Amino acid sequence: TTLCEGSPNDSSSSSSSSDNTNMSTATMDAPSAPMQVEDDVSIGGSSASKDPANKAEEASAKPADKPESALKSFLSGGVGGACVVAVGHPFDLVKVRMQTSNLQQSTFGVLRNTFAKEGIPGLYRGVTAPLTAVTPVFALSFWGYDIGKRAVKAMDRSTQLNPGEAYQFTIPQLVVAGGLSAIPTTLAMAPSERIKCLLQVQANEVEKGGKAKYSGMMDCGKAIYKEGGVRSLYRGTVLTLMRDVPGSMAWFGTYELVKKELMHLQGIDPNTGTLSPLAVLAAGGFAGMTCWAVAIPPDVLKSRYQTAPEGMYSGLADVYGHLMKEEGPSALFKGLKPAMIRAFPANAACFLGMEVARKALAFMD
Repeated sequence: TTLCEGSPNDSSSSSSSSDNTNMSTATMDAPSAPMQVEDDVSIGGSSASKDPANKAEEASAKPADKPESALKSFLSGGVGGACVVAVGHPFDLVKVRMQTSNLQQSTFGVLRNTFAKEGIPGLYRGVTAPLTAVTPVFALSFWGYDIGKRAVKAMDRSTQLNPGEAYQFTIPQLVVAGGLSAIPTTLAMAPSERIKCLLQVQANEVEKGGKAKYSGMMDCGKAIYKEGGVRSLYRGTVLTLMRDVPGSMAWFGTYELVKKELMHLQGIDPNTGTLSPLAVLAAGGFAGMTCWAVAIPPDVLKSRYQTAPEGMYSGLADVYGHLMKEEGPSALFKGLKPAMIRAFPANAACFLGMEVARKALAFMD
């Protein structure tokens, strides 16, 4: 599962409010349950503006550019990650099976066959590993994005020239911050990604009459460790990083850009405007699709490498060479359709879940 994932494996928008790059998104329709955007994004409730006297009290109570709680970003990101798995895992399973099979199968054909033979449990085969890892991975991703924003802000000399003023991030700065967020997430995600892929491919073999090698997530993890130690668990980490750095840049950057453009189109002030849950869903969905459009080629290479028998490939170049020789360039985009179908609902759910959690945890600021 990326953090598009992410690819993959996405606070992303969670820290934007304190730096005046709020999670605000223009309403797709007239908001029936608007989200008030000031220091936090609120879903539902009253959209009435605060009394000027109260605003003055708040301004004197805390600095204009005070960062949000990093812990709040971490926890709300974890909620978003759990939402991603719940919505997107069946399509992720289809994607991996298509990427690791030499047969030409349609997305819905694989989905239909899996459901017919294995039922709903079959659609969520291997879900324990990503669910166990995705919550902390997405938590790390949103936390990493928060830290990345602080890093790019610290490198901007204008903050020293105008101390105390509310800082305005540019889209390129947010894209860089998104890329930085992928580094801690990859360290946490690589082992669970390999376990997930092996369990999903094993299900393919069992379908064809083969014998199951692993009884579950823990058994798979122990077997991998026994086979090659920690190095074996982290097999494919470089490929995971190659997928997640550009994928996270596209993910966070698109989310922020879509918000900004939708607000601009409707003439909404990011500091005092309102947005609906539907708008958050739309921005998150488009962010997920952009992420996977960028991340799918390295994801194909990663899936092949992580599920291959020990010693089959010597490294990334070897995987790529075999793929080009045997299946051609189109193989790099195998699984794109299920990934894109999954990306919109899964990432829409992620960002909405994250926003709801941020509102609930507003007391931590």
